[in-house]
Amino acid sequence: MSENQKKIWITGASSGIGKAVALKFAAEGWKVAVSARRKEILQELSKNENIVSYPLDVTDRGQINNVFKNIINEFGNIDICLFSSGTYEPKDEQKIDADKIQYVMKVNFFGVIDCVKAVEEYFKNKKSGHISIVSSIAGYRGLPNSSGYGPSKAALTNFCESIYFDFKKFNVRVSIVSPGFIKTPLTDKNEFSMPFLKTVDYAADKIFNGLTKSKAFEIHFPKGLTITLKFLRILPYKIYLFLVDKLVKR
Repeated sequence: MSENQKKIWITGASSGIGKAVALKFAAEGWKVAVSARRKEILQELSKNENIVSYPLDVTDRGQINNVFKNIINEFGNIDICLFSSGTYEPKDEQKIDADKIQYVMKVNFFGVIDCVKAVEEYFKNKKSGHISIVSSIAGYRGLPNSSGYGPSKAALTNFCESIYFDFKKFNVRVSIVSPGFIKTPLTDKNEFSMPFLKTVDYAADKIFNGLTKSKAFEIHFPKGLTITLKFLRILPYKIYLFLVDKLVKR
């Protein structure tokens, strides 16, 4: 492993956006540490000479700390951490199920917080680096049939905005990734038409460019969808709720 080779740790790398981003960075010559629960998929990924597998359940705080220590011991250095682990079951979102919502928050929100905590001291002592978190446009405003997933992503975005200021003092960049509809095993569960649906390779290109060639706080795509939703986000509740209600009934 070259000392000059750039290095990234990606969680949620067994499928979807996380997997595509791992392959993209590896193809660009980066050394990539990949983590997820599904060991067999990670082992397949690690056949790539630039990818190393570190199985991980983000709901296990102790395991997160141990995995990061192992990565540092073997890699010697990490330039970027991309935390993209998440879960989503659309049928469970159509009603308020406290247990299901707590589980979604445990994976999508608290799992990511524990990952950030595990790397906090390392990056602050290093006084450089980049922590990026994959959120979603679902976190922009409340949406129908999104009683767990949307709130978990909204919390992630707010969390990133909050820690941005503290990490900036240590010259550590914090960013948020807000994808629109990307064709993944998670979105394949949706039973509604998804506007501006894009491939994981499209998402991987946007994320790679955003992490390595831009200084923006938010990496959001596709712009045709995200800019529309950003406009809806600033509307008064009366107008926003009226418009969404009309769209749902169409």
